[in-house]
Amino acid sequence: FCRVDPYGFERPEDFDYASYEAFFSRYLVVLTRRAIKWSKLLKGNNSIQKSLKVKRYIRKGIPNEHRALIWMIVSGAQTNMEQNPGYYHRLLEGEKNDKLLEAIKTDMNRTFPDNVKFRKTADPCLQHSLYNVLVAYGHHNKAVGYCQGMNFIAGYLILITKNEEESFWLLDALIGRILPDYYSPAMLGLKTDQEVLGELVKMKVPAVAELMERHGVMWTLVVSRWFICLFIDILPVETVLRIWDCLFYEGSKIIFRVALTLIKQHQAFILEAKNFPDICEKFKQITKGAFVTECHSFMQKIFTDPGSLSMTTVNKLRETCREKLLSQG
Repeated sequence: FCRVDPYGFERPEDFDYASYEAFFSRYLVVLTRRAIKWSKLLKGNNSIQKSLKVKRYIRKGIPNEHRALIWMIVSGAQTNMEQNPGYYHRLLEGEKNDKLLEAIKTDMNRTFPDNVKFRKTADPCLQHSLYNVLVAYGHHNKAVGYCQGMNFIAGYLILITKNEEESFWLLDALIGRILPDYYSPAMLGLKTDQEVLGELVKMKVPAVAELMERHGVMWTLVVSRWFICLFIDILPVETVLRIWDCLFYEGSKIIFRVALTLIKQHQAFILEAKNFPDICEKFKQITKGAFVTECHSFMQKIFTDPGSLSMTTVNKLRETCREKLLSQG
């Protein structure tokens, strides 16, 4: 059995190879079928227009060989890159903010210690690319600079695109457009979205919301990493990539769909919790096991389980939650 997955991550000691093999042999059939459909869709001219068909294809998963390209196109990163030739390299050559460089350097060795491609000994060592992307981004978006969590996101982008400049523009699409204000110093967008999730749980899984309230568990304690790391290191790699496929196309409400599905699917399990630490432990447990590993069926569930979830609903809730947070602040 391979101790390292195709993305360079070492598998944990207790990795269940048997059930993973069983899942992957089934999933491979799906991937092969999808790859043929995508090749027809792209017809060798490497461009697509947004459409219902494309949305449907993306929900069913983008084959790895097309993933970077499709992310670039549907997120708007490709257009931005083409309209700003040489911009990324100019950022790397320009004046630097020493404090920013220091903050990024500090996090280098903490980024994916379990990934062989980010080791100092690796050739090429992806730490260099990661450092460049984060430095460029910090100087491009001075309001955000650098904050923890961005290293994991950028690292994943580099693993998939194998290209610094593309990773930079995808990071810009995520932080600048897709995720509202998650990484600004005050992290208001992030705090808001955790409250929004709480409101959605009240509407869709009221018993869990009631349990959280009864034990005084703040949502931020159990889900903040889901939002900050966009499920990196929380769900299996293949599943995270499938979530990101949809995130780049459909925007931030995908995060709520995933969160609600995890909570709804494990409602009975979560409700067994008797106290505060119990609840926190249950929330760790629900992100493991066959349900999340079977990424294909999992992705079907996120579009059915939570029921309807419009951007209008999300934005209304964001407004009220943001106002509440600001008045408390």
